[in-house]
Amino acid sequence: MDLSWCRFVGALVVAILLCLQGFCYSEQAPNYSFVHDSTSAPNISYYDYIIIGGGTAGCPLAATLSQNYSVLLIERGGSPYGNPNITNLANFGASLSDNTPTSPAQPFISEDGVYNSRARVLGGGSCLNAGFYTRASVDYVNNAGWDGNLVNQSYQWVEKLVAFEPPMRQWQSAVRDGLLEVGVTPYNGFTYDHIIGTKVGGTIFDRDGHRHTAADLLEYANPKGLTVLLNATVHQILFRTKGKAKPTAHGVIFSDSLGIKHRAQLNKGSKNEIILSAGALGSPQLLMLSGVGPAEHLRSHNITVLVDQPMVGQGMSDNPMNAIYIPSPLDVEVSLIQVVGITPVGSYIEAASGANFGSPAGMQSFGMFEPQTGELFTVRSDQSNPGMAKFFEAMKPADRVFRGGFILEKVLGPSSTGHLELRNKNPHDNPSVRFNYFQDPEDLRRCAEVMTIWHYHGGNQVGKVVDNDYKVLGVDALRVIDGSTFQYSPGTNPQATVMMLGRYMGVKIANDRVKSDGSS
Repeated sequence: MDLSWCRFVGALVVAILLCLQGFCYSEQAPNYSFVHDSTSAPNISYYDYIIIGGGTAGCPLAATLSQNYSVLLIERGGSPYGNPNITNLANFGASLSDNTPTSPAQPFISEDGVYNSRARVLGGGSCLNAGFYTRASVDYVNNAGWDGNLVNQSYQWVEKLVAFEPPMRQWQSAVRDGLLEVGVTPYNGFTYDHIIGTKVGGTIFDRDGHRHTAADLLEYANPKGLTVLLNATVHQILFRTKGKAKPTAHGVIFSDSLGIKHRAQLNKGSKNEIILSAGALGSPQLLMLSGVGPAEHLRSHNITVLVDQPMVGQGMSDNPMNAIYIPSPLDVEVSLIQVVGITPVGSYIEAASGANFGSPAGMQSFGMFEPQTGELFTVRSDQSNPGMAKFFEAMKPADRVFRGGFILEKVLGPSSTGHLELRNKNPHDNPSVRFNYFQDPEDLRRCAEVMTIWHYHGGNQVGKVVDNDYKVLGVDALRVIDGSTFQYSPGTNPQATVMMLGRYMGVKIANDRVKSDGSS
């Protein structure tokens, strides 16, 4: 494909308009006997594994390790269950618009000036995103050094509970046909696999419009082996240094929703570990707060340097997104990402529709594409085509209600990277992060205008902060397992791979432990 982005989108818009001619679900919370509010936690408790972050990686990881070991999963947010803004597809965008202190989405603005959000809820980003489910490419898996058979088994384990084939209604069908018409071929049908061409991918929304999240993977857990604490914020990872070749993690300090401090410690045993799964912002932030990071930066915040690790917080990346609004003379059904066009040049074309992207009525906060965020793209009318110009003029919404849909482009990579630093020592506050959008000219070549697609990653990358087993370099009994370890965002959406990684590493850790015990 040698069309520029603008020419390509123009052709695609026309194709979709030519092809294009209008739920609610109240979820019952699962009976998770092991989930508790942090205020009920004892002053001190002991476990084989302590996982910090009950998100997209932390939930499958905890469920897996709980089969044979005692596991504590600490989540700083609340439960997704019973919240219609999370569970109902028709309410998508409402959680991202909610900037209250208890919102499942905690907003932040990068030093680049781009409005963004990070998850603060059990299930993590899978509770907030547009639901698209797709595996990483074979090349991505090979480059990561993962075992292909275990990767496939881990994806399948996830998919049994949270992945579905989406219903193909008017908008997504028009997008599919439009992509094929402008040459994004071949047509690969419905598949979870990452393949060049046009495909229908998976979704974590079922046919009733009910979202299934990483929190649902806790259904696999052994209730006797798992404790989940909600509304618990970890302040610091504790290390022992006396008599140790390297600092050894042995516990954490966390506060409950009332601000009361608690301590959780590892049981005795050389194989027990603490695992950071707090995400691309939370994991490097907590490493720094615990004394592992760039020495000069830590000292500037009066943090005792445990390990001078200058690469913590480096390699931060966020995939830029282009977006075009396509108005419709009639109401269009609500649909999120289902069809994707994967091009050979590193651009991924997706689409969504329906009036669910602005702020809910009565709310003063920001929606996904609200003008207040500075991220609202303009409707591009082709003035050289009187028919199209007249159509776009007629579609200008007088009441500011979105009626139509969006075409979105995710940029591969990206090649540009930035860094993360602490603003202060308060773990409740967001760190400072700069993504350096388009610093690398290769990214600029691919993309014309920018907003986030919420796929930021990096900060604790493999080979720089952690080894190939995700163990933190320079310390013992501590790993990082989440998107902060990624060099690149996998595929068109990373959530399937992050969930897979939680399961994959849970199995690998358990298997390696059994082998080690058997040989000792």
